Amino acid sequence: MHIMPFETAITFPFASAGSSMIRIAGMAGNRGRNLLNIADRAPGGAELSVVLTTSEDAPVREGAAERDVPTEVVPLEDEMSRTDHEEAVLEALADYEFDLVCLDGYMRILTDTFLEAAPTTLNVHPSLLPSFPGMDAWGDALEAGVSTTGCTVHVVTDATDDEGTVVESEVDAGPIVTQEPIPVYEGDDEDSLADRVLYEGEFRAYPRAVKWFAEDAVTVDEDSGTVSVADDVATTAEGDHDGLPGRRLVSNDRLETLRYGENPHQDAAVYTDYTCEEASVVHAEQLNEGAKALSYNNYNDADGALNLIKEFDEPAAAVIKHTNPAGCATADSLAEAYEKALSTDPMSAFGGIVALNRECDAETAEQVIDSFKEVVVAPGYSEDALEILFEKDNLRVLDVGREAHSASERTSGGEPRALGERTERFTEKPLVGGRLVQERDTQSISVDDLEVVTEREPTDEELESMVFGWQTLKHVKSNGILFTKGTETVGVGMGQVSRVDAVRLAAMKADEHAEGKDAEGAVMASDAFFPFPDGIEEAASAGIEAVVQPGGSVNDEDVIAAADEHDIAMAFTGKRSFRHD
Repeated sequence: MHIMPFETAITFPFASAGSSMIRIAGMAGNRGRNLLNIADRAPGGAELSVVLTTSEDAPVREGAAERDVPTEVVPLEDEMSRTDHEEAVLEALADYEFDLVCLDGYMRILTDTFLEAAPTTLNVHPSLLPSFPGMDAWGDALEAGVSTTGCTVHVVTDATDDEGTVVESEVDAGPIVTQEPIPVYEGDDEDSLADRVLYEGEFRAYPRAVKWFAEDAVTVDEDSGTVSVADDVATTAEGDHDGLPGRRLVSNDRLETLRYGENPHQDAAVYTDYTCEEASVVHAEQLNEGAKALSYNNYNDADGALNLIKEFDEPAAAVIKHTNPAGCATADSLAEAYEKALSTDPMSAFGGIVALNRECDAETAEQVIDSFKEVVVAPGYSEDALEILFEKDNLRVLDVGREAHSASERTSGGEPRALGERTERFTEKPLVGGRLVQERDTQSISVDDLEVVTEREPTDEELESMVFGWQTLKHVKSNGILFTKGTETVGVGMGQVSRVDAVRLAAMKADEHAEGKDAEGAVMASDAFFPFPDGIEEAASAGIEAVVQPGGSVNDEDVIAAADEHDIAMAFTGKRSFRHD
């Protein structure tokens, strides 16, 4: 056993990644489920060296044996003092090497007899200390009627006086390492709450704490009763985490339950973050209250549509189907932008979502109701527009800008401001067992950012179309290809596993589905580089005359040569624009 006297403000020299793993002496009173969970997960490379109990019959011994972890038993014999028992525990552990002690339901108050001879000792308590210390934290939480409880991993400190008598106020009072909040649900009893705290709280918090110790990230200051953890980054403004904290806590409130999820056999609800200041379909007001509520798919598609038109300062309109643009355009007026967006693929736009970045006027509203749409979302509506839109019983009309329509926020022309700033920096995607978090793709290019790589220079109109296409393409699922003319889409090839197939799909959409326009003379945008010249060959066959793409392929020279062969102007952005969800 490594003997390490407890010192004030000491940083424990535990194994870091790439060096020897941290070894744990576990001490449990019964089942030891936290210890076995740590043994199975090996956080930070931790290894359970030994498990000690006070009873031969403790179930944890069987679990330890199944994992080839030795066990020791130090029974509480009659007339054995607390000091005598702790000395016996130390003797039983003397043949094992360990760097950390982890308690799990070890129903003994430890004193300095043990604590000063052993390495740092941790315990997990089933509440958010200092609330509800003691033996019945779950019952105390229920009796208090709190909506949130949880668990706390803390450093164990001596809770006895000079005579060895337990001082109740000092029990579970050591410096806190980490906590995990857990909701208390209506109808919970002690058993259901205890299970949730264990499996959703302790099974997260205890391995997290062990990992921090294993990575030499913990500093304990006994004088101030605090623990600092280098890896538990609290700031979001500096450091190599670049705003991504070491632990992400998410708290949303259920706004409403939905009819179903993506399919009728899936339950679903929408949750809201009331602190979000950005224009959002979650916070939008549905103006025609008699219409049916938004579905899961409506929310998802409307969010995608709204995010697309936030790209543009000019009057813009988009029609979205299954989160992909069926068409998008900017123009001098909103009605003209919508007409151009719809004409890209009016067949696919059937049953789609319309998004507008200006107050919807009557002329635009007349066009919107000309074919079946599920939802229209805009930062305001004229009275005439609402009267027209309300003619369609099941067209949900969402206003994402009503709070921005005060007189102080109107432009000099008297119009309400458009959609405002994008304030939310990150997006996330739930995974089974976790979530992915990333910065939003807010890249924006101008003509000056384009590197022309072909013999033919793009025309001014082609350059403008490249910029428009690139901003729109960010919202097309990969592999994504977009055909554009001016500032309107002509054909969209989305979600293909082959880039050349995405080109073929965009060409087919442009030539067979678009109204009043086709691929001849269009500009093609690609969300990633062309690995081979075949994509350029297909584009040339479709009539494409200019291409914008990231570049960066090992075959760039061959791709550029193919473009030169067909007198196609091509520019590189130097940035990729994948969208995989």
